[in-house]
Amino acid sequence: MEMARPLNTLPKAHLHLHFTGSMRHSTLIELAREQGVHLPDALVEDWPPKLRATDERGWFRFQRLYDIARSVLRRPEDVYRLLREAAEDEAREGSRWLEIQVDPSGYAQRFGGLTETLELVLDATDKAARQAGIGMAVIVAANRIRHTLDARTLARLAARYQGRGVVGFGLSNDERRGRARDFEHAFRIARGAGLLAVPHGGELLGAASVAECLDDLDADRIGHGVRAAESPRLMERLADRQVTCEVCPLSNVGLGVAERPEDVPLRRLFEAGVPIALGADDPLLFGARLLPQYELARDVYGFGDAEIAELARQSIRSSTAPEAVKKELLSEADAWLASPE
Repeated sequence: MEMARPLNTLPKAHLHLHFTGSMRHSTLIELAREQGVHLPDALVEDWPPKLRATDERGWFRFQRLYDIARSVLRRPEDVYRLLREAAEDEAREGSRWLEIQVDPSGYAQRFGGLTETLELVLDATDKAARQAGIGMAVIVAANRIRHTLDARTLARLAARYQGRGVVGFGLSNDERRGRARDFEHAFRIARGAGLLAVPHGGELLGAASVAECLDDLDADRIGHGVRAAESPRLMERLADRQVTCEVCPLSNVGLGVAERPEDVPLRRLFEAGVPIALGADDPLLFGARLLPQYELARDVYGFGDAEIAELARQSIRSSTAPEAVKKELLSEADAWLASPE
C-alpha cells in the first residue's frame, strides 16, 4: 500500500465558515463557565449535538444552540480570541486563505452598533491573519428570515468596507423561510460595490433554490448548492458559468440534508465540471473543521491525489485572494502533487 500524501500540507482556501460556528468547543466551555452561562447537554457531554434540520423543529433547535453559543461572545477580547484561534486552526490544517462569514446584527447591541461590530471583526481578523501567517477576509451575511430592508442595510454597510477587508455579501439561515429573489435589491447594492455575491442555496431546498440564487441574485458562489445535483441542466449551467458550490459534507450529514457522508453528491458535481470549494460551515456544531472534509474526499468519495489537488485549486481560484497569492498557492498545490508520496 503506497503512502498517501499528507492532506494538511496541501494549500487550500476555506470559503465557507461562519463566525460563531468557527469557535473552538473548548473555548465555548471556558467562556460559558467564566460568564455563568448555562450550556445545554448538547453542547457539553453530548457534543457534537445530534441535529436534524429537515423539519422545522430541528432547524429551530439548531438555531437555538447557535444563539446560546453566540451569547458567550460578550467582550471585544472574546472576538479577538475567537478569530485568533480560528486562524491558528486553519493554518494547522493547511488552509492558507480564509473567508469568514458574519452577520453583524447578531452582535450589534453588544458592541455598540452594526458599524462598530463590523470594525471590531475586521480589526480582529487582520490581527489574527498576521499572527497565524495566513490570508483572511470577511463576508457580511444577511439573515433570510429577517426583513429584506435589514439585508439592504447590511449590503450598504458591506459596500462601505469593500477594499477594507470585506470581500463578499451572503445570505444564510433557513431557505424555506426566505426566498432568494426577495433579496435581489440588497445583492444589487453589494455587487455594485464590487463585492462577490455568495448566498446559501440548495441545502434544505432543492435545485430550484440554487437556480434562484443564480438567476435573481447573480451569485458568484453558492453556499452548499449540493441539491443542484438533482438537476443535470442546472449542473451544466453552474459549470458553464463557473459558479462554485461551497460543499460542506459533514454539515450536510449533521443537519440531515444527507443521511450519510456517502450520500453527499460531491463526486457527481465534480464530474459535471461544477467548481467546488470544500467547507466546514460550523465546526462548533458539527464537530469537524476543514481537514476532515478533504479526508472524506479521499476515503469516502474515492478522490485520488490529483483530484484532491484539483479540489484545492478550485477553492483557491474561487477565493477573493489577491492574484499574486492565488498564483503562489496554486504553484504550491502543484508542488504538493509533484512530491513523492
